[in-house]
Amino acid sequence: MVVEDERALADAVARGLRREGMAVDVAYDGTDGHEKATVTPYDVIILDRDLPGMSGDELLGSLSHGEQNSRVLMLTASGAVADRVEGLSLGADDYMGKPFAFAELIARVRALGRRSNPAAPPVLTAGDLELDSARRVVKRSGAEVDLTRKEFGVLEVLLQADGAVVSSEGLLDRVWDENADPFTTTVRVTMMTLRRKLGDPPLIETVVGSGYRIKPDA
Repeated sequence: MVVEDERALADAVARGLRREGMAVDVAYDGTDGHEKATVTPYDVIILDRDLPGMSGDELLGSLSHGEQNSRVLMLTASGAVADRVEGLSLGADDYMGKPFAFAELIARVRALGRRSNPAAPPVLTAGDLELDSARRVVKRSGAEVDLTRKEFGVLEVLLQADGAVVSSEGLLDRVWDENADPFTTTVRVTMMTLRRKLGDPPLIETVVGSGYRIKPDA
């Protein structure tokens, strides 16, 4: 989630993160950010320190004392050492001053995301399928499979589940963002195209009434 009151900046950061295959929600003030954080277990929260409503410091404090395991990257107009030290002492996991290089922001978000989730191998496999998360490459029987960002995200979540069933709602939460309509056929359509691209023998099975999983015997 991006919590930033400068709408142009917040929207630009969200667009850039989505281009990197991430599902992103946006809040334009601290109060809205707090409400979203209490209902959604975000991996990483990019948090502006100077926010209307609930301040960034107050929101960070509520996250630090709650049950959320979200990693927080705090942003501020001041990059002074004293401000960075204060932000980290409040419970932030990382700190960046504005303006910042977007490539560095992406690298830091990915690093925090790895810390918020159980460690996963750099290359996920199932039978003759390989998914390289860092290089964003999928291969089957050695041949590269061209996937969209959403198809890649769905496959990555299923492989990370290691055979466990993932519901459609779970896929919407992990791969899409809050604007996704839970009553659409988005997940089903994406799953159809993903299965077609992966080819035979099928690797993904539907568990009726529950969701999807990578076949245990894959």
